[in-house]
Amino acid sequence: MSRRIRRRQRRQKRGIALILVLGALTLLTVMLTEFQDATSAELGNALSTRDELKAEYAAKSAVNLSRLLIAAEPTIRKGIAPLFMMMKMAPPQIPVWAYADRVLGAFNDKGGNAAFQQLAGVDMADGKNLGLKGAGFDVTIVDEDSKIDLNTAVPGDAFSSVRESTELMGLMAGPQYNPMFENRDTDGAYSDRQTICSALIDWVDPDQNAYNCAPNSGTAQQSAGAEDSFYRMLKKPYRRKNAAFDSLEELHLVRGISDQFWDTFIDPDPDDPDKRTVTVWSQGKVNVNTANAQTLLAVICAYGPDSPVCSDPSQAATFLMVLNGVKGFIHGIPVFGSPGAFVNSITSDQGLLGPALKIANIKPFVLKSKSELKKAVTTESKVFSIYATGYVKAGKRETRTRIHAVVDFRGAPPPGMGPGVASALEDLKNGQGGSGATTNSPQPTLGGLPNATQNAIASVLKPSPGGNIIYYRIN
Repeated sequence: MSRRIRRRQRRQKRGIALILVLGALTLLTVMLTEFQDATSAELGNALSTRDELKAEYAAKSAVNLSRLLIAAEPTIRKGIAPLFMMMKMAPPQIPVWAYADRVLGAFNDKGGNAAFQQLAGVDMADGKNLGLKGAGFDVTIVDEDSKIDLNTAVPGDAFSSVRESTELMGLMAGPQYNPMFENRDTDGAYSDRQTICSALIDWVDPDQNAYNCAPNSGTAQQSAGAEDSFYRMLKKPYRRKNAAFDSLEELHLVRGISDQFWDTFIDPDPDDPDKRTVTVWSQGKVNVNTANAQTLLAVICAYGPDSPVCSDPSQAATFLMVLNGVKGFIHGIPVFGSPGAFVNSITSDQGLLGPALKIANIKPFVLKSKSELKKAVTTESKVFSIYATGYVKAGKRETRTRIHAVVDFRGAPPPGMGPGVASALEDLKNGQGGSGATTNSPQPTLGGLPNATQNAIASVLKPSPGGNIIYYRIN
């Protein structure tokens, strides 16, 4: 009997041991699986962070190279000056930024190298320390001076407000846009052309009175209403800014800027920022050589609203087709040598555009003031948006980082004539107040700062050949 009991006990113990072993194996499997998942996640995060950093620096590289390319444009212009002197013309600004993706291909990945090799006819295999390993970039440079500036009324003077209101009304003047202004907007209010125009000006001008956007009345009239009256009646009230727009996204806060208005006038194609007709970064004048056809038509109609092209959609379409055809025919060569040449071309059959308009049966524009239109346009661009996207491809995974930088080249010295920070810092290091000064000579001070310190600060604040970055955003 005792033997049976012992055998039964042994069998029971063997079953318990088997359960314990299986339980231990299960726990180990779960722990190893979790450890493997955690390790794989950490590895994935590390690789993703690494690729994001590489992509960001690839995009930064594209921004800096683009700044160098734009800064070199005056030097390139001097090289072709003799050709234009033979034609008794001043050399125009060369739109080198339009070819940035190919020109900068030498510093890009293999695809960019191939594009540059095709453009320049050189063998990239002979180059050293060129291109990016494991990363690349796409770059697009947009001329902000080719668009209508919504910050023109910032000074608050009558002339600036009239100019902006005139151009805005010209932009929205087409009868094909009538349905957009006949329905309620997202705030439940009706906003016609003058209301939206006034709201855009009131957002940036420094006064407290609502602007009467009536550019054809001859003078800028102020209404008796207050600028904030509309915004205070909203469900979540707020005040208008009374200062310049910092970005395009800020326009969503302005009365009447609906999604339809945004898609029509502000940003028609997010993938092609060159199609924008407005900007909040520019020198205030529209470059007639680089502006797209729609923007140019808006500017012309602002100063010649009675012209048939400004009221007849079919004539407007013909004008846009002719202008695009002329620009396509000359392959990027500036059409107008000066603002005066532009005005003469649209008011007569002279220049490159005038004869083409005559063939298309478009009558010369009748302007209310040729001099005012000349003041509102230019043929020299100084402010540019650089859209640079850095990318890293690793198997099926692709990491992309986009940088949008706006660079102002007004007052920028040519390359090689930089701010001289190194020499100023050397003076500061040696305790000198400038060339020829000794450590024993008295150092004049201003505000308690030694002269050498003042020189160093002043040198840093001087314009850079690469322009001044006034807007920077990383996505």
